[in-house]
This record gives sequence, structure tokens and C-alpha cells, in this order.
Amino acid sequence: QVQVVESGGGLVQAGGSLRLSCAASGRTFSRYPMGWFRQAPGKEREFVATIGWSGGRIYYADSVKGRFTISRDNTNNTVYLQMKSLKPEDTAVYYCAAQEAWKVAATDPNEFHYWGQGTQVTVSS
Repeated sequence: QVQVVESGGGLVQAGGSLRLSCAASGRTFSRYPMGWFRQAPGKEREFVATIGWSGGRIYYADSVKGRFTISRDNTNNTVYLQMKSLKPEDTAVYYCAAQEAWKVAATDPNEFHYWGQGTQVTVSS
């Protein structure tokens, strides 16, 4: 199992940047594909980005492609989401999640079994 805790959210103006971090517990973190999802008020949780356990197989939602970058540091058990050119529509609670070990990186939230509590990102216009 793995436990994850997100941090780095906050209030930023449109066009600004934020970097979210996801700290994971456990010595086997490097075996888990990781993903970022978000949920805006009144909307369903949606996929943002995912990264394979080795750092390959990176996928992005079309809405964030070219603006967001996912990365991982297996030495420090951390996954990052660098967000640039933020828009008001990026406002949401952002969640970090892990799949089961050794799985191929997925975009379906049902493939992820370990979730953090989320961190709020608010982009003002």
C-alpha cells in the first residue's frame, strides 16, 4: 500500500504558476504509477495527468497539455505537477492518486486505489 499527501495549492492570478507536490509513504513508491485528478464544484472528478512507475508513459488531459508537467522523484517518494499559464477554469481541488504496483499508467480514476485528501487551487481572473 501507499499513502499520499498533497501540498502546494493556493490562490493565484490567471496566467500565474503553481507547483503541486504529492509525498508518498512506503519504500516501494517506485513501483506505483501516479496520477493527478481534479474536481471543480458541481462537477465530476476529472483526469489531469499520469506518470508511469519508471517515469515513462506520461499522459495529459487535452485541457492542460502544454501548460502542466507531471514528474516524479522516486528517491524522495514525490510526484509533482508544475502548472503554468493557469486559467480560472483550472480552479478545483487537485488530488494525487496511486494505482496498484507495476500497473501500466492509466487515465481512468477507477484504476487508482490510493487517494490523498486534495489541495485547493483557485485561479482568479
